[in-house]
Amino acid sequence: MTQTGDMTSSRVGGFMSAPPIAVGAQSTVLEVAQVMKTRNVSCVLVTSDDQLLGIVTASDLVNRVLAMGLGTDTRVAAIMTADPQTVDINALGHDSLLMMARERLGHLPVMQGDSLVGIVTRSDLLAGQVGSAGLMVVEIGRARTVDAVAAVVRRLPRLLTHLVNNNTRPEIVTRLMTDVADASTSRFLAFTEQELGAPPVRYLWLACGSQGRQEQTGVSDQDNCLILSDEFKPEHDAYFKAMAERVSAALDQCGYFFCPGDMMASNPRWRQPLHVWQSYFDEWIRQPVVEAQMLASVMFDLRPIHGASELFEGLHQRTLQAARRNSIFIAHMVSGVTRSAPPLGLLGGLSTIRSGKHKRHIDFKHSGVVPVVDLARLYALQGQLLPVNTRARLTAARDTALISASGAHDLLDAYDLFCQIRLEHQVRQISDGLPPDNFVDPGELSDLEREHLRRAFGVIKTMQSAALQGRGVLT
Repeated sequence: MTQTGDMTSSRVGGFMSAPPIAVGAQSTVLEVAQVMKTRNVSCVLVTSDDQLLGIVTASDLVNRVLAMGLGTDTRVAAIMTADPQTVDINALGHDSLLMMARERLGHLPVMQGDSLVGIVTRSDLLAGQVGSAGLMVVEIGRARTVDAVAAVVRRLPRLLTHLVNNNTRPEIVTRLMTDVADASTSRFLAFTEQELGAPPVRYLWLACGSQGRQEQTGVSDQDNCLILSDEFKPEHDAYFKAMAERVSAALDQCGYFFCPGDMMASNPRWRQPLHVWQSYFDEWIRQPVVEAQMLASVMFDLRPIHGASELFEGLHQRTLQAARRNSIFIAHMVSGVTRSAPPLGLLGGLSTIRSGKHKRHIDFKHSGVVPVVDLARLYALQGQLLPVNTRARLTAARDTALISASGAHDLLDAYDLFCQIRLEHQVRQISDGLPPDNFVDPGELSDLEREHLRRAFGVIKTMQSAALQGRGVLT
């Protein structure tokens, strides 16, 4: 029995069909076809003693039986997909739909612990996703051209407006916006492989910056790189250069503009074999000059998007260990974190930009969001914490006692406030036909909002001071 609702908070159990329709492994394909017709379903599960063995779909009957000239007495075990991908009953509907899009699956058996309890189809989930990010991801996965993907991405302002106006939590809004960017990137990489042929060696495309942290808003540039297998040879670079340039150009066409600092895989510096990447991180940690701090701040937010994820796992772990062991590097990172002073005046009032295009405005990205991001990254490095998302890092820092529970609570509240005001501002701009940005006039906020802002910026100032003094951060 399917339902509609908010897929960002609804569980798979609310969309699945239960109990699942199952047959034994010795059933014939004729019997399976008859069950599908009688029960009006597009798949059946194959079980033995209540244990899931496989799945058979209507397309399997066409492609694996009829097309192969097999008889109707063929046992279903011979044509089923064995050990199929499953999903937990408490998984989010949105995440499950993303997985189905990524793996190109139409059906997922639903488990509760070790027990098979139901089945959910892509159609079931799409019924709850009309006009949502999940549907956009599915459409992107089906797109056959860059133009088709771009047409889907152009609906992002409408999605952002819908989410914010329906009081969706900021961390969910930014996650959903990022999901669309991830799907677009993966699709363009698939296009490129189709055009250029199979890659000569294993590769991994990664995002950094806001996409890496899953924190994109209504305005985002590209921050990406390529890690190549150490089997890479110089003659292979022509392939990956073409890949990077095509994908970056396609993303730009969709509105993800080129990185002003050229931190993209199209730059050969950020398209290197694994051992070179390791040398980069080793050097940044060993000699943390200003440029090294800046680069490390970006590259410590890496998240795999497409390709051989194993190329990153060892690198990530080793780098976190090296960073934690180097007290000088940590000290330099602390210095960098405390360099961005909150926009507070001498008497504790809000301080705005004094001149230029954005006079009397506050840059909510660089004055509000970024300082919290920097603090969270510092805690992750100090504690060898694996999460990349800012909220997840702060939560992990609290759970590992790197910061106090009260400090984490205050930082999370401050971060959520900055993000909420920033997103609401962008939605107002979209409604007025303006391109979204991060510059907010505090005069447009209520007295209560300005008071909350002053307190939030005060939290940042306090936590920066604590980091500088080594309290609650350095051990």
